Amino acid sequence: MSKQATPQTFSPDQLIDNHGREINYVRLSVTDRCNLRCSYCMPEKMKFLPRKEILSYEEMERLMTLLAGHGISKVRITGGEPFVRKGLMDFLFRLDAIPGITRIHITTNGVTTLPYIPQLKELGIAGINLSLDSLDRERFREITRRDNFDQVMASFHSFLDHGIRLKVNMVVMEAFNTDDIIPMALLSRDYPVDVRFIEEMPFNGLNAGKQQLRWHHRRIRDHLAAHFPTLTVLASEPYSTSTNYRIDGHAGTVGIIAGFSRTFCSTCNRIRITAQGKLQTCLYGDSRIDLKDILRSGVSDQEVMAVIAKAIGSRFADGWEAQKHNVQTSDVSKSMSLIGG
Repeated sequence: MSKQATPQTFSPDQLIDNHGREINYVRLSVTDRCNLRCSYCMPEKMKFLPRKEILSYEEMERLMTLLAGHGISKVRITGGEPFVRKGLMDFLFRLDAIPGITRIHITTNGVTTLPYIPQLKELGIAGINLSLDSLDRERFREITRRDNFDQVMASFHSFLDHGIRLKVNMVVMEAFNTDDIIPMALLSRDYPVDVRFIEEMPFNGLNAGKQQLRWHHRRIRDHLAAHFPTLTVLASEPYSTSTNYRIDGHAGTVGIIAGFSRTFCSTCNRIRITAQGKLQTCLYGDSRIDLKDILRSGVSDQEVMAVIAKAIGSRFADGWEAQKHNVQTSDVSKSMSLIGG
């Protein structure tokens, strides 16, 4: 079946962009701080935001309550690394109590997540995306600039032991970890996990992001097919950013996310709110709307939603168009920890 959206009838309260795409998913960054320094994400020496410049939990809760009243049902908590911010679990339980929010997901590097996993199970977390770019301890250290491989793998096994749906995200980086693609895919043979290979993107905080990509989604797919002849494409779920595959005899699946190639923009259903309260309607667009300042100016809920709806009503068709019109030229190479994944 084609990934093109079929005609639908929407509630007047639902957020619909100017291309007819329903917005029902928010990626909410709770912090720009991280306990790793992955080379594709941020510089080794990172200047983090002062606490007063990031959204408080109360401000995030207000935003999510408003958005849930206008059709937002899925929230992904991102960072930085979400679990370095104190009070995260209390916020997650408050978020879960908001009427209309039906699915909460988290993207984490797993370094400090282990003690919270029983509470995540109690919460009924819909899924975890675990960032893991190598199964080789030394290569992991080179990529992350930290020696935390054992802690990450302990979280990996604990998620599975608790029956929490787990996706493993690997950013494919030429000259760094392409030798890890097949070992990582074999995780899906041995465990019921969904392994996702992500094209490397230009957001590394060094104003030196890639403008061309040799390990693009087609090459990753061909590399997998050469090692796994039974690689078979699966039907895409609505709004999926990944093209997913099954391999005979594997307990899980593998998939490829063409974030640099931007093959999934036509069905994009998400917006991003950064830790400092910037609204991004496209990952490659600029973030000129400062929701933090708007919230702190004392305006009404209706006025906040009017700003958000106006921004959604003027989205670019895809990431290429957004990047072309990005007046904040440094945005296409700033740290992913500032954008929120």
